[in-house]
Amino acid sequence: MKKRKLGTQGLEVSEMGLGCMGMSFAYSPRITLNEAVRFLNQAVDLGITFFDTAELYGPFQNEEFLGQAFKSIRQKVILATKFGWEFKSDGSRLLNSSPQHIRRALEGSLKRLQTTYVDLYYQHRLDPQTPIEDTVQAMSQLVHEGKVKYIGLSEVGPSTITRAHAVHPLSALQTEYSLWETDVEKKVLPTLRKLGIGFVAYSPVGRGFLTGKIKKVEDLMENDFRRTHPRFQGHNFDNNLKLVEAIKAIATLKNATPTQIALAWLLHQGLDIVPIPGTTQLAHLQENIQATHFALSESDLQHIQKLIAEFPVGGARYPESALKTISTE
Repeated sequence: MKKRKLGTQGLEVSEMGLGCMGMSFAYSPRITLNEAVRFLNQAVDLGITFFDTAELYGPFQNEEFLGQAFKSIRQKVILATKFGWEFKSDGSRLLNSSPQHIRRALEGSLKRLQTTYVDLYYQHRLDPQTPIEDTVQAMSQLVHEGKVKYIGLSEVGPSTITRAHAVHPLSALQTEYSLWETDVEKKVLPTLRKLGIGFVAYSPVGRGFLTGKIKKVEDLMENDFRRTHPRFQGHNFDNNLKLVEAIKAIATLKNATPTQIALAWLLHQGLDIVPIPGTTQLAHLQENIQATHFALSESDLQHIQKLIAEFPVGGARYPESALKTISTE
């Protein structure tokens, strides 16, 4: 698989990564440690070198999966993880990106990942109680100590990105981006390109919706967090199927799957963009990887843009409680 650069500090990753959240968090069904280790090594064999996790995913269990899978091949992979939450004994959590907490969080991640350094360390969500300058200064110190190689942010807007980058160069910003979520094109992507920061796109297949395999919300298991998402509910669900059906038509003409069209479209949006679709099934992983070899013509891309405009997505991309943790400034 080809590589792409994230930022200008030297970080290179496979042009498609693997989002690991669903192995232990949010989606269903989840998998065991042994299943995860086997699957993660299969991903490496297929050319994936960029793996995305977070302390939140479990919490903690997801990092343990990656640590067990990659402890003997650490130099072959790029590990990205995230901090930003303080976990309480009663199961609740709150945002905390204070310098002291960041250091504690990293030490925990290093232990679970069975490594001495993290390749890419993100702030998961902005902490309104801690100035971003203080947070990034603490991250910068970890870089100087060799415990982190590159740093990034997630789900923040242009002002925060610019202020953070002035303290220490960011290599990547991670945010949702797909055929049904293109808001980053308005202000975020232009800011990143002006500053030379790479973009990591999570949920590039619309949390599975763009695969065309989810026909109704009841297709999702009872404990699948997508059941709480506005885009998967009621009228929004029915409305959003219109875009999926249009993408299916293109896929049929191209002898591809809707998933491959969605991923190929995203890969064509710029060499500074790396999607991290998540899956726990080998067949789906192989399907995703094939999209890296799939060419879309300028006519194809223009047609898809018209479909995005013709079939606007209905519903917020997160429930209200989760939207409160996302910063657009």
